[in-house]
Amino acid sequence: MTESPPELRTPTISFVIVAYESGAELARTLPALQSELAAGDEVIVVDNGSKVSPRKVVTECLPAATVIEMGRNAGFTAATNRGAEASSGDLVLMLNPDAMPEPGFGDSIRKPFAARPDWGAWMALVACRIGGEKVVNSWGNPVHFTGIAWAGGHGRPLGEAGYSRAIPVASGAALAVRREVWEGVGGLPEEFFLYHEDIDISVRIQSAGYRIGLEVEAVVDHDYDFHSNSRKWFWLERNRLAMVIRNYPGRLLLLVTPALLATELVLLAVSAKQGWFGAKLKGYRDLISWLPRLRRERAEIESERVITTRQFTDLLTPDLDSPLIPAFARKGLVRGMLRTYWRLVLVAVGSGRRPRDTQAERG
Repeated sequence: MTESPPELRTPTISFVIVAYESGAELARTLPALQSELAAGDEVIVVDNGSKVSPRKVVTECLPAATVIEMGRNAGFTAATNRGAEASSGDLVLMLNPDAMPEPGFGDSIRKPFAARPDWGAWMALVACRIGGEKVVNSWGNPVHFTGIAWAGGHGRPLGEAGYSRAIPVASGAALAVRREVWEGVGGLPEEFFLYHEDIDISVRIQSAGYRIGLEVEAVVDHDYDFHSNSRKWFWLERNRLAMVIRNYPGRLLLLVTPALLATELVLLAVSAKQGWFGAKLKGYRDLISWLPRLRRERAEIESERVITTRQFTDLLTPDLDSPLIPAFARKGLVRGMLRTYWRLVLVAVGSGRRPRDTQAERG
């Protein structure tokens, strides 16, 4: 019997869910996920050393799922990579334990596999509830040229999400990656532990010549509650700079270095005022110790990049549009200065912009 060509058959999905004290979240997500599975799909729950193992919840809610015990909290990145290594589906789908698939998710998240062969990965529309109203949590993660990133569209009505389209960078809450692309870019950067790993893999996928997409018909209901503490700021800030060092083309990195240094001075003052100055310094300490490895990784990523520096700049924005960012940085003089700086960077970078399809431009 002749096997159907990949573009004509229904792709199988390996759902990789990393759990850490996530029993309640899994009890909500797994029953909804079970209704979205197709023949050949697999669900792999990777437990990061929870005090209470999720095996009982998984057995009760989705008996066919596989549970992998890391034995310690190895971090979201290492656990996801471990789950992906143990999987075999056409798509590796990172799914947060608190991101509950809504009806129709399974069929919709498969559509780009055949319909958009240029997409190396695509995210679901991530919804959340604010004040009892279901709104957008993320329709992509915009990245400022200093590496600062945020949940795009957060708090906006779901109806404003529009149509499925190419986007620069995806959220990792519900992210499907083609198997060959996942293996080609080497999965997630394990040293990151947590945060910014979705930014890093999105940038590497785009650098390898694939696009990133948003499939708006596939929706997950994310039990999202933004909070911050010193540990979170440590991961966010350390990994932001590591992502920039690893991925930015040399010419671009040189051009944005003055802005990066200015940003660091501002963030040092902010961290001192908000009580996470020690976490910021700890991040610098890690980065210094990481530099030999980051240089090696950077060289490897550079050697495999197929897009130009100008095309890389299409992934970044000069605007800090998150409502979580202080207003002084989002408006007025600072906004104008950042836009002017970025225009000068683009002039210095030169030509070589990748043509965008109509949907991507409007998105």
